[in-house]
Amino acid sequence: MPGMDGDAEIYLGKAGESLLTAESEFAFGRYNSCANRCYYAAFQAAIAALLGEGIRPTGRWTHEYVQAQFAGQLINRRKRFDPRLRRILQSTSYLRVEADYQINMVKRTEANRALRESQEFVEAVRARKELVP
Repeated sequence: MPGMDGDAEIYLGKAGESLLTAESEFAFGRYNSCANRCYYAAFQAAIAALLGEGIRPTGRWTHEYVQAQFAGQLINRRKRFDPRLRRILQSTSYLRVEADYQINMVKRTEANRALRESQEFVEAVRARKELVP
């Protein structure tokens, strides 16, 4: 990505770590924890993508800001990513809230879908980074 700086690399590294944790949690049947880490893998990759495009918040990285800027700037306006990634960021966010705050448990099928989607999201950001000098 143009201007991919150290901060963006750090967030991409965090996304990779969250993804590895999600994979491990899934393998051990801890689907609520898997869902949590799937969302954070996508969230951290989205931050890396925003930083790579020179987009920073005036304050801190809030979930609302990251989701709005990723969809608004990098998907709709600049056309840097497939629109499908917007839905992935939203759906993994909803599943994380369910896993963390709701009384029901995340099912294996839900965690499996979130894992595949978060892997796709992180890979899309990594691929974009590699395509641009």
